[in-house]
Amino acid sequence: MKLLVYGAGVLGSLFSARMHEAGHDVSLLARGERLNALRRHGVQLAEGGSPAVRRVPVPVVEHPTGRYDLIAVFVRTHQVEAVLETLTGVEGDVLFMLNWAAGAEPLGAVIGHERVLLGFPTAAGTMDGDVVRYRATNIITRLFPTPIGEPDGHATPRLERIVREFRTAGINAKAEPQMDAWLKTHAAFEVPLLQAVNAAGGPVALANDPDTIRGMIRLMRQNMAALPTPLVPRGFVALQTLPEGLLLAMLRRFLRSQTAAQLDGPSPAARAELERLAEQIGVYARVQ
Repeated sequence: MKLLVYGAGVLGSLFSARMHEAGHDVSLLARGERLNALRRHGVQLAEGGSPAVRRVPVPVVEHPTGRYDLIAVFVRTHQVEAVLETLTGVEGDVLFMLNWAAGAEPLGAVIGHERVLLGFPTAAGTMDGDVVRYRATNIITRLFPTPIGEPDGHATPRLERIVREFRTAGINAKAEPQMDAWLKTHAAFEVPLLQAVNAAGGPVALANDPDTIRGMIRLMRQNMAALPTPLVPRGFVALQTLPEGLLLAMLRRFLRSQTAAQLDGPSPAARAELERLAEQIGVYARVQ
């Protein structure tokens, strides 16, 4: 597979390294200082807090050119419009691996509807200088595979091929027949969560503020009720049906966990992404 990975942050870097090591023809697109660092040292990976750093010599490019079997886009929500413009003259299917609640229509309107696939990366990590510190594989990561799907939900040969190639590279991927609904449901949950975490000053501070958590739960429920798609995965139905008191206890426990400790802080990029995602979710509430 000839693959272009658009975005050299944590997820794009990790994904490109795994696909390169699996023998695929991978190019990683980067800009500025990140591009220079990748040219000097390749993709640098470390598991968790380990001092051992592994270097993977993934080829890097500054601009996409030619034709690819697949272009995998790993950017933040508010950066998508700029990415679309650069892909209009580049051939290849495009898999958008990111937070996105606006559906496939605005993506396909720019690059061609037949090119669009949707997905969401379930890996996690942080940047430590130029080193990607990624979360080790555990039972939780195995229970939540990376979903990928066609916008119309069909099982197509290209989707089956992509899932197969990802799995061969050690990426726990699965075909998701309701990928658009999955992304909308995730955003309906994530936007109130991150807004509350940022306003409180962090997940632990939020865990100690039950009144704010109750307001967050109500906003999640409002968002989900306004969605034009079913809740996917079906487990999110619990947010609508379980008693508020039980949800409060569960969310307070989650907010004190190691998983919650990795929630994005209020960096400029994280704030811009959250604002754009909130706008996309807000559309559904306004049309009710």
